[in-house]
Amino acid sequence: MPELPEMETYKHLLMANIAGQMITEVQINREKSINVNPELFKNTIMHLKVLNITRRGKHLLFELQNGQVLLLHLMLGGWMFFGTDVEKPKRTIQIRLSFGEQHLYFIGLRLGYLHLYSQKEAEQNLSDLGPDPLDSALTLNEFLKRIASKHGRLKTTMLDQKFIAGIGNCYSAEICFHAGILPTKDIDDCNELNRTQLFHSMKLVLQDATKNGGYMDHPFYMGDSLTGGFYDLRKVYDREGENCYRCGSIIVMDMVSSRKTFYCQNCQK
Repeated sequence: MPELPEMETYKHLLMANIAGQMITEVQINREKSINVNPELFKNTIMHLKVLNITRRGKHLLFELQNGQVLLLHLMLGGWMFFGTDVEKPKRTIQIRLSFGEQHLYFIGLRLGYLHLYSQKEAEQNLSDLGPDPLDSALTLNEFLKRIASKHGRLKTTMLDQKFIAGIGNCYSAEICFHAGILPTKDIDDCNELNRTQLFHSMKLVLQDATKNGGYMDHPFYMGDSLTGGFYDLRKVYDREGENCYRCGSIIVMDMVSSRKTFYCQNCQK
């Protein structure tokens, strides 16, 4: 599932390619991917400019000229491609937004969605999300206050979008590795030094992953060399059975809250 770095990468690429551009055509191939009647969806957004794209956690918000918002969540397996009809991937397209000869394709939206809302409705839908981990307003003191009220395994808390928005399976593992803390560790057993290190590791790992384009394996456009660059920089995620880059021990995989997590038993405590 795309997480904060992947969605932040998409945001920057979308801003560079469609911000200020007019939607000239809309194609809906899967009605379950939207939340209103297809004709209403089309008629509401056709011939409008996309003024801005913002991110909230794992969501993107396309802000339209008429004040309406398209709220995107790619969920598991969703991705986007921008290009001409000739360039499009040979995959099933759920939604297509056209900008003249260029098209924005939404692919793999089996669970994901592109919903049409007013600005107020979009804000209400996102109101339960916790703070953004890269927001400067999330200071160390604020983080320590928030985590002090949590209990249970560290991995489970980091996946909780009400605690902090945008971290998922991959980056929870990478952050814990960077901090030298087991993701299976109980929060009550983490001292203030552990929690402080976790905060700094969270900021550093997410910034580095964003700078390197996240781990998505699908390019956003033909010739895209940024998207997915972090995949080869992973330290533990999806590396079960391989050697730890820090100590040489074998990376193991465990299940926490029905989710796979990867770590080094030797140098994470």
